[in-house]
Amino acid sequence: MIVSKMAQNLIGSEIIRVAGEVNAMIANGEQICNLTIGDFDPSIYPIPEKLKTEITKAYEQGHTNYPPANGVAVLRKAVAAFTQKHLGLSYPENDILVAGGSRPLIYATYLAIVDPGDKVIFPTPSWNNNHYCHLSGATPVMVETQSENNFMPTAADVKPHLKGATLLALCSPLNPTGTMFSKKDLEEICDLVLEENKSRSENEKPIYIMYDQIYWMLTFGAAEHFDPVSLRPDLREYVVYIDGTSKAFAATGVRVGYAFGPANVMDKMKSILGHIGAWAPKAEQMATAAFLNQQEEVDSFLEEFKPKVKESLEVLYKGFKDLKAEGHAVDAIVPMGAIYLSVKMDLAGKTTPEGKTLQTSQDITIYILHEAKLAVVPFSAFGSGSDVTWFRLSVGGASLEAIQSSLTTLRAALQKLK
Repeated sequence: MIVSKMAQNLIGSEIIRVAGEVNAMIANGEQICNLTIGDFDPSIYPIPEKLKTEITKAYEQGHTNYPPANGVAVLRKAVAAFTQKHLGLSYPENDILVAGGSRPLIYATYLAIVDPGDKVIFPTPSWNNNHYCHLSGATPVMVETQSENNFMPTAADVKPHLKGATLLALCSPLNPTGTMFSKKDLEEICDLVLEENKSRSENEKPIYIMYDQIYWMLTFGAAEHFDPVSLRPDLREYVVYIDGTSKAFAATGVRVGYAFGPANVMDKMKSILGHIGAWAPKAEQMATAAFLNQQEEVDSFLEEFKPKVKESLEVLYKGFKDLKAEGHAVDAIVPMGAIYLSVKMDLAGKTTPEGKTLQTSQDITIYILHEAKLAVVPFSAFGSGSDVTWFRLSVGGASLEAIQSSLTTLRAALQKLK
């Protein structure tokens, strides 16, 4: 059957493909340390008890009808207060849009801003921007980043592509790397966007920034989160923020995301999502509003949750650094935020015990999965080339014990290579 050209050429998620293979192995009884999906195992990382109680209460109170298309007022008000208190960003509740997680909000941002053929700039690796370009008909401009700068884009990376572009898609802490913008790098990028917009005529569409900060509460050590409008208030009319509760509260399945930004853009995004019907369930919205308004409950959860995530990331990081010290061709970048660790396994050109030469990051992924029983995602799933031998390891779905054990099996698998 003939379908649309967009559908014909749409590429499925490589993360889901890898996860499907992992799940099949698990179903066959194999013990796999699954570090693929950016999700949480509820038996390891349950949602806040107070949030769960509020969800149950909301259903008991009968909040099972349609919510408003832009989100229930009490939640938008709670988000406005929470954002003002913690980030110093002041947005009225009418400029806040709630949806079923951050994905519909990102999609709506693309559709509200980008016309078919418009240039969209985004770094590689980064999550799903290549697919959103395809869905919206945008022309992708992929900016390759470097490990030396923690895979975060710099002003020098971005500057050559700004002329004529409509959207610059940024994320910090970054999925898939778990790294973050420095204040200096983000300031310099902001200044370039301001300069570019000043050069455009009134009849020209400006260049907007979509700033995905869904992981901003999950930062570790001395790492500090920065955002464009706080650094450069003149950018307020050009920045759409993507945010939500799914990551910081281990509430991926609760599906409460929110965006905020300039009123004219948010109004169009509201209309788009109203036609799609991508709202979060009303009971979950009511519960999230109640939870965000209880600061002691929020703080109590994060005080227990963040150190647990950090410990898993640091155990993995130390494990790879130890393997590097032993002479293995691996490395890792110190975890800064989110639930991800960037790991290098520079195994291309090495030969397996069966005589197969590993050539691509996909070859390495498969070898590590079958020999080390360790499931990881190559950066090629995030727009990088298959010759890039860096990988995302996500700790939300594995216990600390499983992670520690995986380092032992990984060492054995590396020792088998020639």
